[in-house]
Parts: sequence; structure tokens; C-alpha cells
Amino acid sequence: MAPPTPTFSPLYQQIKSLILRALEAGEWAPGQTIPSEQELAVRFGVSQGTVRKAIDELAAENILLRRQGKGTFVSSHHDPRALFRFLRLVPLNGGAAQPVSVPLECWRARAGQEASKNLQVAMGSPLTIIRRLLKFDVKPVVVDEIYLPGEMFQGLTLEVLQDWEGSLYSLFESRFGLRMIRASERVRAVAAERAVAEMLGVAEHSPLLSVERVAYTYADKPVEWRRGLYSTADHFYLNELN
Repeated sequence: MAPPTPTFSPLYQQIKSLILRALEAGEWAPGQTIPSEQELAVRFGVSQGTVRKAIDELAAENILLRRQGKGTFVSSHHDPRALFRFLRLVPLNGGAAQPVSVPLECWRARAGQEASKNLQVAMGSPLTIIRRLLKFDVKPVVVDEIYLPGEMFQGLTLEVLQDWEGSLYSLFESRFGLRMIRASERVRAVAAERAVAEMLGVAEHSPLLSVERVAYTYADKPVEWRRGLYSTADHFYLNELN
């Protein structure tokens, strides 16, 4: 059998990878401006056009953010525009209510087979698990159970969650230096069990959406696995396909 033919990535893709490595190393923090295209072109020994193409792709992936007349910034979960990138619930009435996170529990456990697979950690590794409600206009709409690698989230407690006023991902970014870059979700319909029905204020066996998500940081490393149950009595799940 002939050996596989080597593949070569375009130059702008190589520059994109170098910028991602710098971001992963913390050279530029979320919300911070990165060097100009000219400075990066000198640094990497390529043309400004090559750098621009790499930055364009990173901006399209919401990793970088261009601001007219101000430069290019590292995207941050503190930016209000980032909230609905990962939360796809939209009110049926077309409103724009801001969700409120209500932490219920935070405890430690050991990774079983499913958590081990989704988070790519060894069986028995320490986990931090969060259970919370997400409310819209004081009405509970989502019950989340969130699994996190314990070693990455040392010091995360129920008190820390209750004291935080921003989104959960902005907490992860600010306190633990972890920024979610992308997520993969699986969605299916389920019937509400009694305990969940009581938390969401719906009838037992009511239809819910089960949304299972794995979220990744730089280098495609999974750092969060969550299972959410969504009441869609007053909301629908929006997914825009481009």
C-alpha cells in the first residue's frame, strides 16, 4: 500500500493556528486588543493580506471581534452579544427577556463512563457538578446539570455561583481563565419526570426538549458537558443555518 500523501494547509491557515496558540497561551486576554495586522505580518513574516484572511476567519468563528476604528479584540463572554450565541431559546412573543441563572446545587463527584467520554478525562477523575434553573421573566424555563473537570474548576462552590451576577461562561472566563470557543449539541424530545416538572412548573409527562452539550476551549479541548431540560411552552429553540 502506498504511503499517505502529505497534506499542506494554506499559509493563512498556518497563521490562524499561530494566533490561536498565542490566545491559548494567554498572550492576549478576552476583551483585549490584539496587535495590528501590520505588526502581526512582521511578527510572522507574511503579508498583511495573509494575516487579514486569518483574522477574518477567526472573526467569523467569534474568536476575535473587529471594531471599526478601534482594532481587533479577543471575544469575551462579558460582551452581552455573546450570551445568545450559546443560548438558543427565543420567546414566542418575540421579546428579548434576559435569562437569570439560579444555582441550586454544586457538588464533587468522580467521572463515570459517560462523563469520562464527553470530557476526555480518566475514569474516576474528580468532577464539579452544578445544578441550576434558568429563568426568563421570573419563570423557570431550563433545568441544567453541568459537569466540569474538577482540576480546572478548583474553588468553584455554590456560594461563588450565587454571588456571581453575569453569565456562567463569563464566570468561567474571569475566575478560571477558560473561554468557550465552540459547542456541539444533541437535541431530542422527552417527557417531564415528576421532579423536573415541579421545578419547571409544568405537568408531569409534559413534552420537554433535552439538550445535551459539550463545550470546548482552545485546542478543541472539552471543558464542559451539560444536560439541559427545556420547557418550550412559551419559548422555541432557534438554530440559524448559514
